[in-house]
Amino acid sequence: MSIIHKDIAAIREDYCKYKLDEKDVLSSPIEQFQRWFDEARYAEVVEPNAMVLATVGEDGFPSSRVVLLKDIKPSGFSFFTNYHSKKGQAMSKQKKVSLLFFWPELQRQIRIEGWAEKLPSEDSDEYFASRPKGSRIGAIASPQSQVITNRKVLETRVDELTTEYAEKTTIERPAFWGGYLVSPLRVEFWQGRSSRLHDRIEYVFQQGDWIIQRLAP
Repeated sequence: MSIIHKDIAAIREDYCKYKLDEKDVLSSPIEQFQRWFDEARYAEVVEPNAMVLATVGEDGFPSSRVVLLKDIKPSGFSFFTNYHSKKGQAMSKQKKVSLLFFWPELQRQIRIEGWAEKLPSEDSDEYFASRPKGSRIGAIASPQSQVITNRKVLETRVDELTTEYAEKTTIERPAFWGGYLVSPLRVEFWQGRSSRLHDRIEYVFQQGDWIIQRLAP
């Protein structure tokens, strides 16, 4: 067991691709995020919109999972899920959440802290209608985060719905499914640097404006 631990401890990479300086970032963290996101897509990062969403339950324990960013708005970052899921239930009680993007190909990560609010129903309707038919059926079929007897239960429900909607071109969005917008209050852009002397530039929203500051690595 100790040999395995030593092997894990020896895993490291010296980050040396890029640097990040206060004078080089944009005044808005949303615009700076868009710049980095575009660079991640250009660099062909695998699923650059994959992000870790962390919520806090009523028991005080944090819970994290990977979800997909679906839009970058002037006011924040949006994603979609089942409102009855564990994360949906958590956000209904505690709106403070965090997001994390990690792009190892660019040696970068972005940490976001903010408030989660449901998107307007028309936004959720529009996105739901744009999804592949199978994904729409899957969203209706799955009682997300609930205990089920076995996978067959889920597959049977999908089969039933597939038959029901076989001749229909429109599938209405269920009321229990929709989007959230995370409005940021704090955003950190992290650029890996050599010898672990990483660049960390943080935006903090104070009194209606964004304050930009450097953090020690």
